Amino acid sequence: MFSTIITILAVILFLSLKIIMQYQEGVKFTLGRFSGVMKPGLRVVIPIIQTYQKIDKRIDVSDVPDQEAITKDNVSLRINAVLYYKINNSKDAVIKVENYGYAISQLAQTTMRNVVGEVTLDELLSKRDLLSQKIKLIVDKTSETWGIDVVSVELKHIELPDQMKRSMAREAESEREKRAVIIQAEGEAIASENIMEAAKTLGGAGGALHLRTLQNLGEISSDPSNTVVFMIPIEGVKALEGDKK
Repeated sequence: MFSTIITILAVILFLSLKIIMQYQEGVKFTLGRFSGVMKPGLRVVIPIIQTYQKIDKRIDVSDVPDQEAITKDNVSLRINAVLYYKINNSKDAVIKVENYGYAISQLAQTTMRNVVGEVTLDELLSKRDLLSQKIKLIVDKTSETWGIDVVSVELKHIELPDQMKRSMAREAESEREKRAVIIQAEGEAIASENIMEAAKTLGGAGGALHLRTLQNLGEISSDPSNTVVFMIPIEGVKALEGDKK
């Protein structure tokens, strides 16, 4: 009889021993009432009388699925995000919300749609970091009462309608053509100014224009296949004949 009691007590003691990992905490209930948070290590939970729930304290990642949203300028699009969060208060995460993972995912989806509806498409595309930060602050403030700390929210992908993509592509192409025309016109203006300065320099220096002409002729005649026809004014011919005499 005594050995039977010892055996039963040993079995109860063995079943009462629970291990809480370093990255976990255990929320313990005694007869249905909260009785404490168990830290990592070997802990005792009396069967039948006590129950417990493990809570992972590491940073968790939750995918915010694709959401249909309409921007402030009435552009319909699909957008998704990724949410990083961790449990700061294990007691609140268990007692105050039934399923904290599902709850924070739904909260992030609703907040993301609301924030997108407050901005135009251009603002959404150019200020993604600011919008992500705004979503984080809103979600973090609401989930704080659940014992959850939102570490970061990142917008991942913004899918635009095909018609909008084509319109944006045409707009970008037009903008590039505009910049190319402006750059070409500026280059021609600078080149014309340089040519004008060179002409003034050649015209003001005696013999400079003649030397430049001879230099060009030398460059052209370097190729044997080229035939050069050089026009000499009549005054120049008479001068040459006078030199011969």
